[in-house]
Amino acid sequence: MNAPILPHIDSPADIKGLTVEELNTLSAEVRQYIIDTLATHPGHLASSLGTVELTVALHYVFNTPEDKLVWDVGHQAYAHKILTGRRDRFPSIRTYGGLSGFPRMDESPYDAFGTGHSSTSISAALGMAVASALQHDTTRQHIAVIGDGSMTGGEAFEALNNAGVSRANILVILNDNGISIDKAVGGLSRYLTRLSSSPRYNAMKERVWNSLSGADGFSIKKRQRRFFQRLTSTAKTALLGGSNLFESLGFRYFGPIDGHNVEELVGMLERLKTMSGPRLLHVVTKKGKGLPLAEQNPVTYHAPGLYNSKTGCRLTKAQEEERPLTYHEVFGRTIIELAEMNPAIVAITPAMLTGSSLNMMMEQMPHRVFDVGIAEQHAVTFAAGMAAQGLVPFCNIYSSFAQRAYDQIVHDVALQKLHVVFCWDRAGLVGDDGPTHHGVFDLAALRPIPNLTIAAPMDEKELRDMMYTAQQADMGPFAIRYPRGAVVHTVWQTPFERQAVGKGRVIHEGEKLAIVGIGHITNAVIEAAELLREKHRMQVGVVDMRYLKPIDESLLHELFERYDYLLTVEDGAIIGGLGSAVTECYEAWKFAYRHHTVLIRTLGIPDWFITHGSIAQLHAELALDATGIAAAAVQLVGD
Repeated sequence: MNAPILPHIDSPADIKGLTVEELNTLSAEVRQYIIDTLATHPGHLASSLGTVELTVALHYVFNTPEDKLVWDVGHQAYAHKILTGRRDRFPSIRTYGGLSGFPRMDESPYDAFGTGHSSTSISAALGMAVASALQHDTTRQHIAVIGDGSMTGGEAFEALNNAGVSRANILVILNDNGISIDKAVGGLSRYLTRLSSSPRYNAMKERVWNSLSGADGFSIKKRQRRFFQRLTSTAKTALLGGSNLFESLGFRYFGPIDGHNVEELVGMLERLKTMSGPRLLHVVTKKGKGLPLAEQNPVTYHAPGLYNSKTGCRLTKAQEEERPLTYHEVFGRTIIELAEMNPAIVAITPAMLTGSSLNMMMEQMPHRVFDVGIAEQHAVTFAAGMAAQGLVPFCNIYSSFAQRAYDQIVHDVALQKLHVVFCWDRAGLVGDDGPTHHGVFDLAALRPIPNLTIAAPMDEKELRDMMYTAQQADMGPFAIRYPRGAVVHTVWQTPFERQAVGKGRVIHEGEKLAIVGIGHITNAVIEAAELLREKHRMQVGVVDMRYLKPIDESLLHELFERYDYLLTVEDGAIIGGLGSAVTECYEAWKFAYRHHTVLIRTLGIPDWFITHGSIAQLHAELALDATGIAAAAVQLVGD
């Protein structure tokens, strides 16, 4: 039995001398290492299993990190991390102080560009390619690896359109596995399926290519090569019923080829390496490759949690039936109730059908749920168009992803006062996915927008009541933000009550100090108040603001009159959020309290990007847990 290869791979340079047979062995070892490690150290499994051979071939052929390799999103880059000097640290992935779950420029020189959101790789690689040309560097290669799900994002098409006319030295590798997280949707998915399922075209292309090639597989005269490209373009039109999309944009298109055949990948990449200009290689892979259950259930095994590395069986499945519901599950069940009551309600998501729990509504009301692919800008304006025709769209987007649609929120919805209900899932700190996914900017970003109501529930009852209130006919643009994770109470299906928009509530009365929270983190405020009562004999007020906009001015007046100290707490950016709003109100009105000064302190997300780690760890680090809030209260009163 041959000795394992992976323990001897400390950098891509160690791969260069391997034979094709050894590359296959290495691929198998990397795949098994990912399976074994993630079984006990949860991460994004299926995507990275699908790109093992491609990763090995890329580092074998190209001279990374001198050649720039950009991974779109980064779910698919675990093999890349293992082969670039991070094998021993791989078990720390997505843990506090450990490796990031996504490529990060400050983590390794092999991570040419930080990713985490989708559809950015081609733009970044094109920028690098143009920069190299301006610096008179004609040898460096620039490679973008993008999945077919990410190719549905608008930025990818913008970059393709620009790259095709730039003639820049860029290679785009389209990883076609027929799925992003949920099944890929739209015309592009069908188009790629047609391309990859045309054996007549591919067989003919291979025969003609081989007949024109010399001994080295790629010694074709320019005239012959030009003729061959025209011939294949004509063949694609005849066999596929239309011109090739990528070639129409100015790319030279190659493939589809088997993304799990190392020898074929290496041969094709070696050929493409000798070429210049925009090129696109279409590889077909299997998401979850090598773990049968992951191949059969790629959505479940996108990030499956703990599982048995030999069988693939998930270890948390039984406990899931007993655990409390998450906020997104309450959203998914509640919108079905509301849609049954209100026929105008429809739901929209940009490729997060299962993550947002809209898959439940899709099963019951398939014609009223729309997954538009990874296209947040389109999702918002699509919702605006529906609202303009009298429907009530619930547009559900992860908070950090919604940043990509800011202009559409302002211009297409708020400016026109259209009745769109935005549901910002995964708001606040999200934990192990880290800074690219923390939803901490929504409150501050949305607050300046006119006509927009901004609500944040502290528990599942408030979420249900806010959704019920938001869909009423007299409402306008309405945003509800709620966190990742479990709801507060086990009994969640309470009767609907219409809320008074812009009205907060006092949970506990206090003396001298009131702690003012917004959203789910108000539950930590309640715990902090209990700690202060037990350990410091302080009776503090607790306020649930509920709405950031319109803010409850009458309630704030009462607080300014009654208390000497106010501590605001939010799990959003400290600049521009709740604390800023309360302070602005006090500064505007303090002439009325000139005989009564109120000291205000704000707790929230500081002015830097927060690392990855469990939500509990991050809250403790930022003093946003009960202990930290209580300590801040003692310090404020002591000061």
